[in-house]
Amino acid sequence: MSNDSVVTRFAPSPTGELHLGNARTALFNFLLARRHAGRFLLRVEDTDAERSRTALVDALAEDLLWLGLSWEVGPRVTGPSSDWRQSERGSLYEPYYRRLIDAGQAFPCYCSALELDLARRAQLAAGRPPRYAGTCRGLSASERTERETRGLRPTLRFRVPAGQLIEFEDLVHGSQRARSDDIGDFVIRREDGTATFFFCNAIDDALMAVTHVLRGDDHLGNTPRQLLLLQALELTPPRYGHVSLLTGQDGTPLSKRHGAATVRELREAGHAPQAVCNLLFRLGHSTADNSLLGPDEMARTFDTAHLQRASAHFDQTHLRYWQSEWVRRLDAADAEKWLAPWLPPQLDAGTRASFIRAVLPNVVMAGDVREWVQVFFADPLQFEEQARVAVREAGAEFFHAAAAAVAESPPDLNRLRAATGRKGAAFFMPLRAALTGRVHGPELGPLLAAMPVERIRARLHAAGAA
Repeated sequence: MSNDSVVTRFAPSPTGELHLGNARTALFNFLLARRHAGRFLLRVEDTDAERSRTALVDALAEDLLWLGLSWEVGPRVTGPSSDWRQSERGSLYEPYYRRLIDAGQAFPCYCSALELDLARRAQLAAGRPPRYAGTCRGLSASERTERETRGLRPTLRFRVPAGQLIEFEDLVHGSQRARSDDIGDFVIRREDGTATFFFCNAIDDALMAVTHVLRGDDHLGNTPRQLLLLQALELTPPRYGHVSLLTGQDGTPLSKRHGAATVRELREAGHAPQAVCNLLFRLGHSTADNSLLGPDEMARTFDTAHLQRASAHFDQTHLRYWQSEWVRRLDAADAEKWLAPWLPPQLDAGTRASFIRAVLPNVVMAGDVREWVQVFFADPLQFEEQARVAVREAGAEFFHAAAAAVAESPPDLNRLRAATGRKGAAFFMPLRAALTGRVHGPELGPLLAAMPVERIRARLHAAGAA
């Protein structure tokens, strides 16, 4: 594929929040375009007026931008126009409806939802796959007029040609074949005049010069229909790739019971967008680079040949791993900016900086810092049971000696060690327990540098009196 010709798109329907499966689809399309220096489009498919909500368009855009996915055409780039909002592209579709009708490749259908449901039940009862029975396929002009006189409003169906073999090469699943005789005539325009997914999704891809479409493999069965439609209209189809579904560890579709299921929930929980993207990048896509990657690095290593057919399993543990990798790479300025909303406002700059240096290795989510704020700055100190045991076993003499050795800020660890006569775990564990109420936590050097010297002495004296 040439580097200047790749155009991909993400085309969500604004009927709900952006869930992780769709976010991954958007990421893959974004990376494919970026790898080939192409264009990535954001198209909003809002023709289903009953389910689409305008407010969700802004929410979708916010989520994608938070993930770092920008687009060349779409909301906030071209403004409100028919270039990206499908509900405003109706006039573009009319000539294609007319072309199909004039060529006898589309016909009005007056069947009610009840009639279609009864026909479907009868086919299933007879052991046949359910598809449109062709009830209105051969209606004469007078029969159509009679139905419309009775007030029946027709849908428009595409007349599927008989005896055709539809073949295409899927970017993920390889060679695919389908027979047109297994596909029933399908609706391309609803009773209210709006376009259905089969029609406008395919037409828009062709009109917007989209060359590659990565989408969920639940759409794999739709592709033969859309290829037939584009063939009838002499429009160029994109190359399709159908990526595996995203599931929980139990193999069931991803939902709230598996943890956060939407991008908004992850953002509000304090996850970093780079951590989320690194996880999504590896769900259903293999890469030899196991380091934390930025957008450009992901684009360079993204390859449709590495997209996997099997379902990809979302695991909160893996997300936490990538979050910790992101935290580990934060510099001092970015760490302070990230944690600022959780820190006491009265801290001076020096105390704030030393506190962050001390606790950052023990923080994964921004909210984790709340525990250490309490530990460092709140009294009385709350002890875990293991810490109480460690303090009791160390004995009062240990803590009195340590308190007496605290002469400067920050206290010198070697001076404390010499004063107590302890070393190794016998020194570090009770000292940490007395100062933090925990037996695990920040390294003692940074901890002592971050904690006010008066509080260090007070806590050591308190441990000696316990």
